[in-house]
Amino acid sequence: MPASSILKNSAAVAAGSVVAGIGYASVIERNAFVVREVTMPVLAPGSSPLKVLHLSDIHMRPQQRRKQAWLRSLADLEPDLVVNTGDNLAHPKSVPAVVQSLSELLSVPGVFVFGSNDYFGPRPKNPANYLIKPSHRIHGEPLPWQDLRAAFTERGWLDMTHTRRDLEVNGLVIAVAGVDDPHLKRDRYEAIAGPANSAANLTLGLAHAPYLRVLDRFAADGYQLVMAGHTHGGQLRLPGYGAIVTNCDIDPSRARGASKWGAHMQLHVSAGIGTSPYAPLRFCCRPEATLLTLVAAPTGGRDAGMREGQSHPSVSVR
Repeated sequence: MPASSILKNSAAVAAGSVVAGIGYASVIERNAFVVREVTMPVLAPGSSPLKVLHLSDIHMRPQQRRKQAWLRSLADLEPDLVVNTGDNLAHPKSVPAVVQSLSELLSVPGVFVFGSNDYFGPRPKNPANYLIKPSHRIHGEPLPWQDLRAAFTERGWLDMTHTRRDLEVNGLVIAVAGVDDPHLKRDRYEAIAGPANSAANLTLGLAHAPYLRVLDRFAADGYQLVMAGHTHGGQLRLPGYGAIVTNCDIDPSRARGASKWGAHMQLHVSAGIGTSPYAPLRFCCRPEATLLTLVAAPTGGRDAGMREGQSHPSVSVR
């Protein structure tokens, strides 16, 4: 076969593979919702286990019926606490869909902070900016985050934006603090600064986007666990490599799952449930909610069992 024919055939195969990959990422994997289960030893010694459902980056649009049905099914997990780390909306009329989808979970104790796509709608963006201009911001139309906040708080969930609060769940005292979205530079850590309540069974920090400046402040104040979202787990991951980008300044190795931060704090970053309507792709990064089973840390220290930059070994997906 002539070399020119070989090159043409190779180009056709490559083009076909790209098209097939885009089709899979946009149609199949983007809707292949999964519950990731993780066990983390972060509670004070002697504490009973606590089941925490971590939701993030729902990016809801009113017509997304499959996503809405899957979110309703999460109530069957029977968590003790729900943590929502923002980016619930992707359309100005999405609040009813979010509230109805989470209706049963809103009867469970819950805490939340907002993300950029609660405040502003998505807009078309140059995908190359994620690689060459990671701090670039383009805001869409304002979204009705106040309505979402009212619906969540009326059902009992607590808005932790620039707030510190102790709450009791299943006999455990949880000291929670949260900041507004660091991606929009709305975080004002000074509003919650100070040592975490060392008498609590768990000290928990919340932020939508896991920027280094915020994580370091939580760690310095003695928080045992910080939960965040925003990264979408990288959204497009390479087999054997992982996330390419994170859309913030955290290392790509931490874009999804549990890892150790500093000497004593642990971090959980959700890969999220949705995508922007202008980038509706996921590859090697299924949309997820995470059921964290928090257990007492070994008496040798709350950070035992975790190695820096690595996920806890007790992880399952279903």
